Amino acid sequence: MSDNRTFYNEVVLEHANYPAHKFKMIDPTNALRGVNPTCGDDITLQLKISEDGVVEDGSYIGDGCAISRASADMMLDLIIGKKVEDALALKDLFLKMIKDRKELSEEELEELEEAGALQDVSHMPSRVKCAVLSWHTLEEILDKDNDGKDVSTE
Repeated sequence: MSDNRTFYNEVVLEHANYPAHKFKMIDPTNALRGVNPTCGDDITLQLKISEDGVVEDGSYIGDGCAISRASADMMLDLIIGKKVEDALALKDLFLKMIKDRKELSEEELEELEEAGALQDVSHMPSRVKCAVLSWHTLEEILDKDNDGKDVSTE
């Protein structure tokens, strides 16, 4: 097994089995449910965004496959503490890597930190939706034309 594959497996399993951000947040400013009907992934992303546009905290609740859970946890690791614009730029980079199957530069991969370990998912069509669910949900929450405050946080 290659070193990259081993790293991928370790990172995904660590985030899927021991997520730092899987909990119900008290009083999120924004929460939105994302569902992948293909495999049953069903998460609600919860964010606390300050008035000056910084993602102060984030979590997710719900269930999904290992890739979906790991991707959500890695995404939250990346965006907490970032300005909304920076979180959106990271989302664009991640989607470019997974959906557009674009080879990222070393600098771009470094920006994605551990989420870069998911780049091989781009070659697994049935798993792409799993990897991007939380990122698309983030995009909807941060979309200026949407209030991103669906309160389905049960």
